[in-house]
Amino acid sequence: MEVLKKDIQYIKGVGPKRLYLLNKMKIYNVEDMLYHFPRDYENRSISKKIIDIKPGEKTTLYGVVARGCQSTYVRKGLSINKYLVKDSTGYINIVFFNQPYMKNKFKPNDTLMINGKVKMGLQGLEMTNPVYEKVEANRATFSTDGIIPIYPSTEGFSQSQIINIQKNILEEDLNHIIDYLPDKLVTRNKLCNLSYALRHIHLPASIQHLRIAKYRLVFDELFLLQLALIKIKKNTLKEEKTVSLKENTQIDKLIKNLPFSLTNSQKNVLEEIFKDLEKDIPMNRLVQGDVGSGKTVVAVIALYKAVINGCQGALMAPTEILAEQHYKSLEQLLEPLGIRVGLLIGSLTKTKKQKLLDDIQKGEIDIIIGTHALIQESVYFKRLALVVTDEQHRFGVRQRATLVAKGDNPHILVMTATPIPRTLALILYGDLDISIIDELPPGRKEIKTYCLTSEEKDRGYNFAKNQLELGRQVYIVCPLVEESEAIEAKAATEIKEELEKSYFLNYKVGLLHGKMNPKDKEEVMKQFVENKLHVLVATTVIEVGVNVPNATVMIIENAERFGLAQLHQLRGRVGRGSEQSYCILIHNNKSKIAKERMKIMEETTDGFIISEKDLEIRGPGEFFGLRQHGLPDLKIANLFKHMKILKKVQEEIEDLLKEDPYLNFEKYPQLKLKLQEKFQGFEGI
Repeated sequence: MEVLKKDIQYIKGVGPKRLYLLNKMKIYNVEDMLYHFPRDYENRSISKKIIDIKPGEKTTLYGVVARGCQSTYVRKGLSINKYLVKDSTGYINIVFFNQPYMKNKFKPNDTLMINGKVKMGLQGLEMTNPVYEKVEANRATFSTDGIIPIYPSTEGFSQSQIINIQKNILEEDLNHIIDYLPDKLVTRNKLCNLSYALRHIHLPASIQHLRIAKYRLVFDELFLLQLALIKIKKNTLKEEKTVSLKENTQIDKLIKNLPFSLTNSQKNVLEEIFKDLEKDIPMNRLVQGDVGSGKTVVAVIALYKAVINGCQGALMAPTEILAEQHYKSLEQLLEPLGIRVGLLIGSLTKTKKQKLLDDIQKGEIDIIIGTHALIQESVYFKRLALVVTDEQHRFGVRQRATLVAKGDNPHILVMTATPIPRTLALILYGDLDISIIDELPPGRKEIKTYCLTSEEKDRGYNFAKNQLELGRQVYIVCPLVEESEAIEAKAATEIKEELEKSYFLNYKVGLLHGKMNPKDKEEVMKQFVENKLHVLVATTVIEVGVNVPNATVMIIENAERFGLAQLHQLRGRVGRGSEQSYCILIHNNKSKIAKERMKIMEETTDGFIISEKDLEIRGPGEFFGLRQHGLPDLKIANLFKHMKILKKVQEEIEDLLKEDPYLNFEKYPQLKLKLQEKFQGFEGI
């Protein structure tokens, strides 16, 4: 593997300028370059005669230069160099815009191979800025003749430069690459070896070679990711004996006291949870449910079951506001039944905090709700049997493991409102069992969603103003700015000031963004909850937020910049009360894909459908979940397209676990090394 760590500056063809551009693309060594995969390919191996080509098509043709260069200097910054090329059937002009070095590049009678898009010009067929190569020897040796990779690049770095660097690496270092997958796994799945895959993903000899190479690399990527996640969980959340919670007699009393009836979906999920809790091995269950599907009440019933079995429960939320919201809900439902509920958050006074900690340790608090304050060293439980974490992707595996360590191998229930397709959830959550609440409580009104172009935004803001006049509240979500939180904060501040002077002149407008300190954030949200603020201008910090039933309108600016799953999460901040709620998406992008995405948001409020579509549209690379986990993005695998490969990967991992339950990889040192390199810094790898 050592060859893969060789600094990219030592590769032939990499000078100081190219080194700077490669580093800009986060390519620092041979491995980074080899795993910088093409985003597409062009098949230039099939050439046509000039008489057979049609305007609008991209093609390859061979011809002879019939006339020398015609150069035209139009104005500063615009020069044109034109050549006439012929074959036995006709003529075509090849035109180079703003490429002064193309002047006199070819002489009459030079034979060329050219590839590009053909159009009809004033003087007949022409090809603009084509890829070209002089034909001087056997055709088969030309770099532009065949299946050509097209790479993600940066300004000033041409495709041919990237191809040449890849070629040099493949020539110098490919034979030194060690395959890390076990031989029997490679044979069983009919995988090519790693060297073959890396050669043909960059320089495929044919479409078939490319397919074989891609299959191996997709398999590798999914295999390593799934293996790493399971290994992390095996080592941080060890499956040992735990307390079995078999007592159920008072559960019906709680369910009858609820101000609503449980949906069939909630009942099914509770049945799955109860089966787990009654075993003497710890439950590891993920409950997925769309916004408003009633996950919290399922968690409450599970926590109550822990208490009637003589144990304690803990619920960890990502923000103080969410923790307070849960505390109020649980207090209302459980205190009439004699259950003692506590709230542990950072803003408690020292005296109150110490009293609460003493009560938890003595077992005088049955259920404790809190933020990450729950995992501090000073928190001790008498008999912790169930840990519930809300919006799990906000917590790392290590944080959950710390909380789990405070009990005697407690059961774990993870809740998320982020809809993830089941197969993707299997990848992200490894060996957690998955339950899905896929039914909304009766009476919940569907949020009406409307897409407006930026030219139509007045309609959206005037509608919001009408809702304010009816006594409702409004969220305004600012554009997503990738550069930095500081730029995002500045944009949010400017929007707030502009809105205060225009649409919302007579209303109180609040501001919430990531650069604010936690105390100020909490205060702003508190004022919004209490209707002391009528409009809340916010960045995506409200994605996981508080329940404000009176907020009925959400306007999202520059909606085209957000992923569908994120738009759906944001939309879920409204529609919390009995009044009809609305989401208005204001967008600038007129591209076909942007319109398609907006249409999906208008047509469905089903988070699972939306997340499937999001995955389908966004393709390989970053998809929801990996970055929040701090895991590397997928470079070549696409979970939507590669479901079959994923299933094979999971079968192989099951077999591997039978042979090596704790994934120590004693028999496979190369695989162990590869995992450690790829997931460096993760506890448990």
